[in-house]
Formats: sequence, C-alpha cells, structure tokens
Amino acid sequence: MDKNLIKEAESLLNNTGTNRRSFLKTGAVATVGLGYVAAAEPVLAQAIKTNFDGIDGQEVTFTSKGFDVPAYVARPKKTPKNGLPVVFVVSEIFGVHEYIADVARRFAKMGYLAIAPEFFVRAGDPNTLGTMAEILKEIVGKTSDEQVMADLQAGIDWAGKNGGDLKRIGITGFCWGGRITWLACAQIPQMRAGVAWYGRVIGDKTPNSPLHPVDLAAQMKAPVLGLYGGADTGISLESVDQMKQALAAAKTNKAAQASRFEIYPDAPHAFHADYRATYREGPAKDGWDKCLAWFKQQGVV
Repeated sequence: MDKNLIKEAESLLNNTGTNRRSFLKTGAVATVGLGYVAAAEPVLAQAIKTNFDGIDGQEVTFTSKGFDVPAYVARPKKTPKNGLPVVFVVSEIFGVHEYIADVARRFAKMGYLAIAPEFFVRAGDPNTLGTMAEILKEIVGKTSDEQVMADLQAGIDWAGKNGGDLKRIGITGFCWGGRITWLACAQIPQMRAGVAWYGRVIGDKTPNSPLHPVDLAAQMKAPVLGLYGGADTGISLESVDQMKQALAAAKTNKAAQASRFEIYPDAPHAFHADYRATYREGPAKDGWDKCLAWFKQQGVV
C-alpha cells in the first residue's frame, strides 16, 4: 500500500478529529451528492450552501466499459447554442457528498456544466470497514488510475451529448482528486486545463497506480495550476519541489512549462473544505478566484 497515501489520509483524519470510519458519503448510491461524509460529522456551521437559483442539479449515470457510473451534475438552466464549458469536479477520498455537490453548483453558477463522478462506486461501501488501513486497501486501493481515466473519458462522451462544449473541458480535484487532476491533464487529450488542490504528486508505485504526476510531467497535455498548503502534514513541499523540477525539465512540453503553483504558507491540507476544521477562508477564497481565472486564461470558459 502506498505509504504517502496513508500519511495523507492520516493528515485528513487528524485534522478533523474524527474516527477512522466512513470515508464515503452516507446513504446509498441513489443519494449521490446528498449529505456529508459520516467521518466529518458534525458538519461545521461555516459550510457553504449554494442555492439553485438559475441552475439545476441532479444525479445522472453514464456508461464506462459496460458499467453505469453515477455522477452529480449541476448546470445553468439555459444552455447556449455553442454549448457549455465543462468542468469535472473530482472528490477527496470521501467520494461524492454534499461538499463536492456544492462545489459543482458553484461552477454551474459561473456558467459551467459541472460533473462530479462517483469513481469509488465499484469498490464498495467503506462504512462496512473498521480501520483506515482497510478502507485504503479495499476502496481507494482497488480504484485504479486506468479505471478513473476511462470513467472520465466516458464522462466527456456524456457531456458532448448533453450540452457540453468538448472544445472547452477543464478538471479540478481535491486531495485524492488533486492527484487525479494531474493524471488527467497528462493522459486525456481533450483536457484544456486543470486545477489541483493539494493532490499528491509522488508515491509508491502499485499495479493500480503505476505512475504518479512526477512521472508524467513530460507528457502533459494541459497545464495545471497546483494549489498547496505549506502546513500540509501529508504532502510535503519537498514533493511539490520535485514536481516543479520535473515540469521545468520538460522543456519542449508547452503544457508542462505553462503549469504553475500557488503555495499558501500557513494553510493545512484540505484548506478549501469549508465543512471541516481544516478550512481556511483566505486561502480557500483566493484559490477559488485563481481557479476561475486559470480556466478563463486557458480557454476553458
């Protein structure tokens, strides 16, 4: 099992002060995007609630290699003739719950077709497991990078048939989803830009995670903005420096050269997660503004 992933998960749990159970949302797949993760209860009063004025939000499914993948989708009520810019919102290790759904609604308010797939659905329900090590092994560890990339590709196909403009696709993700953002921008040609929130860039190589972002720097197909906390106990600034060096070494790759980082010195891991004690309003709001500006700069919107 990847030692860096374990350390990252320990950082998440230590910062929330909760036990080691239930990384995914409460409830069944039919309620994707509803409620918060059991491990984060009680939810803090600061949690942002985005209303549905001018937007719609619903669960959909799309088929990926014969499997129906559920996803939470938020979008403006009106679709322009040239279609909507598309953004994939990739969850933490907790899966798709109310926080991720709310982020999707925030993007919808900005004119995006926002899609948050539930990538962990094949692996099972971590609520049935008793320890962090079991959850990492049985849920996260059994969700392969190859499967996630295939699911994203299937999501792109779905978006093209449902009002999305396939020339304007971005991706953003948090924690586990931050790493996936890097991988997607290195492996999926349709991506135009990514924003990775505190996603790990190095790690042990396993059959399900044979390569990490640092290994794919020279293959970047879309530039990434990395948003990281200087006080993150799970993702070291040394590892971020390794990624910076790998990108800088890819001198003939325009996407690698265009990628950028923003380090918030005093911010911990999960500083954007407004429903948890790790939330830091200043870095979270600044990061969100930089996220939107990045997508605009790179032609996603």
